[in-house]
Amino acid sequence: MEKNNIHIAKSVLANVFRFVLAITFIFSGFVKLVDPIGSLYKIQDYFIAFGLGGLLPNAVMIFIGAFFAIIEFTLGTCYFWGIRRKLTTWLSLLLMVFMTTLTFYLAVTDSVSDCGCFGDVVVLTNWQTFLKNIFLLTFVIITFKWKKRIIPFISANSQWLVSLFSILYSICLIMYCFHHLPVLDFRPYKIGKNILQEMMIPDDAKPSVYETTFILSKDGKKKEFTIDNYPDSTWTFVEAKTKLIEKGFEPTIHDFSLIDLETYDDLTHKVLTDTTYTFFLIANRLDKADDGNIDLINEIYDYSTEHGYGFYCLTSSPEEDILAWQDRAGAEYPFCLVDEITLKTMIRSNPGLMLIKNGTILNKWNQSDIPDEYELDGRGLEYTAFGEIKPVNDARTIGLAFLWYIIPLLIVLGFDSLWVLHQKRKNAKQKVVDKDEDLENLI
Repeated sequence: MEKNNIHIAKSVLANVFRFVLAITFIFSGFVKLVDPIGSLYKIQDYFIAFGLGGLLPNAVMIFIGAFFAIIEFTLGTCYFWGIRRKLTTWLSLLLMVFMTTLTFYLAVTDSVSDCGCFGDVVVLTNWQTFLKNIFLLTFVIITFKWKKRIIPFISANSQWLVSLFSILYSICLIMYCFHHLPVLDFRPYKIGKNILQEMMIPDDAKPSVYETTFILSKDGKKKEFTIDNYPDSTWTFVEAKTKLIEKGFEPTIHDFSLIDLETYDDLTHKVLTDTTYTFFLIANRLDKADDGNIDLINEIYDYSTEHGYGFYCLTSSPEEDILAWQDRAGAEYPFCLVDEITLKTMIRSNPGLMLIKNGTILNKWNQSDIPDEYELDGRGLEYTAFGEIKPVNDARTIGLAFLWYIIPLLIVLGFDSLWVLHQKRKNAKQKVVDKDEDLENLI
């Protein structure tokens, strides 16, 4: 009796931990699948932390990020359905040993601000991430040891279909979000947010102190300046960096500022309080920006000029890259200097387009989705759907993502079950025929 109770307890624990791992891996993989560019930025941080910055091209690092996201999501679905138990537990054990070792190193060295394991949805400190991985590694070891006690929800004949479909679903989702914007936006610059309000600090709160330094060059020498001692136009802009000087109350948006690269005036308040429409062309690095839609961008600028709307290109690029972009794109719009990390946070596209009004974000577009002149009403944006806040419903999006996974999967499993049933009936009939033939031969 006591031995039987131990067996039951082991089975219960194995399946409880299996569902904990399923939820964790599915969640972790999904938030990376919907934000592949964010995963790229995090992998770049890892390579820089290990002194390997620039070693691999972005295409390879995007592939690495996509690979880990697909593996995590597929492992989670395999845990959930209870399929491929040996392979799933082996892979998850190897993954968690690697991630636990890596996050311990990051916790000790603090070389990366956070591991990015849950994207921008849940941000953990490095020590919190390490402790989380210790718990997950424990669960993985237990499920690895008691993998035969995991109860499968899918028959052995259909398990390959479920795992293959999970991989294909992951690939389709990540490809869609790569060629467009993430279907879910967990960052501060989400559509519907007011940038100025997100920057506000309560009267009784002590603000964090940040310092933006500008690196400029003259006569072959580089020197750092702040906004207070910014030099004359004989100096050439190279890059800008923002660092935390003193920790205090931190608003959701704390590092947004617009510096006009012609006059070096701070345009932040002027632009965010403008009651008309303003377009932001966001290109964190112009030397790496896609110029495939420069004609559409110029059309948007001409449209803005015609209707009295603001249009600014926000970049962290040095002057030579700005001049090269102007020459390549025929750009006549003004440029503003913004911190590179801020630009990467604002939109997952280089370049990308953002529309605001009175500080509120109305819409965002990937560079491949920029509206053309036929979508813009000649009377002005107020006569188009673009003039209002684009409707965003995260619950509906998550629901659709779930349905796009479960409905095709059930249809595939249904056809597979019918095929298996058909084969069983066919084999049964064949056995009857063979039996009759044997009887005839005996007679």
